[in-house]
Amino acid sequence: MWYAIISQDVENSLPLRKIHRPAHIERLTQLNVEGRLLIAGPHPADDSAEPSQAGFTGSLVVAEFDSLGTAQAWADADPYQLNGVYQNVVVKPYIKVLPD
Repeated sequence: MWYAIISQDVENSLPLRKIHRPAHIERLTQLNVEGRLLIAGPHPADDSAEPSQAGFTGSLVVAEFDSLGTAQAWADADPYQLNGVYQNVVVKPYIKVLPD
């Protein structure tokens, strides 16, 4: 089943994001290689594709896992979660309707 992992950053998270981004991206890349990643990306703090110094307010990952518990465990082990980038993470079941 698909699960949405909705994360909210701490204030001024950009320096921490830069440090831990390679490890974070590595885990997402692995999901993608396995065919389990639907979408992933950050929420810019301003209305721009290049957030500059404004940074980010959080992230969204929609990926396939065996269970809610497995999805939660994956989210809990994310480098951004472990290293203080995220202040809050919510994991919810997700049903993809469109596009087909």
